[in-house]
Amino acid sequence: MAGESGARLTVGAGLTVGVLALQGDVREHVAALRALGARAVPVRRTSELDAVSGLVLPGGESSVIDKLLRRFELRDPLRARIADGLPVYGTCAGLILLADRLVDGIAGQQTLGGLDVTVRRNAFGGQNESFETALDVPALGAPPVPATFIRAPAVVEAGAGVDVLAALPDGRIVAVEQGPLLGTAFHPEVDGELRFHARFLERVRAAA
Repeated sequence: MAGESGARLTVGAGLTVGVLALQGDVREHVAALRALGARAVPVRRTSELDAVSGLVLPGGESSVIDKLLRRFELRDPLRARIADGLPVYGTCAGLILLADRLVDGIAGQQTLGGLDVTVRRNAFGGQNESFETALDVPALGAPPVPATFIRAPAVVEAGAGVDVLAALPDGRIVAVEQGPLLGTAFHPEVDGELRFHARFLERVRAAA
């Protein structure tokens, strides 16, 4: 077990990955990726996007991030790189951005797409309905994953090519994977949980 933990802490060695830094909990993701040995950099410009081998889409306000992507002229380049196989990990708002289909978005809200899922925005209610739980994630092994849900979305439909990694006891899907794309409705970065980030970095290394 100790050996597995040590190997995990070097899984990102030699990899340059980005965290979309337009809005949201950017610093927490940068810290998680660096703890795993990766060179983690903020991404706000197309030139910065071009320099990374993988990207994290952080939690925040999905409609605001959508607008900022267009304002910073990042939307189309990012969509193109996702279509070209860029490994991306989206947490909370990031999961919304990766979804092909969105329920309960604000007027005019768009996603980047890539994950063959339908996601419901604010599926658990507002800020006052935020909660913490422990999730069994068989793909990550033991122990259960501490999961913090803050105005979180949920996957209400997943396509045949999507692997469901975790669901709540009521059946709502909260972690999915499809090829190089990974999405969680919760925030492992705020709990010091590194296994999802390590899994993402493994996808980055495989793609590189």
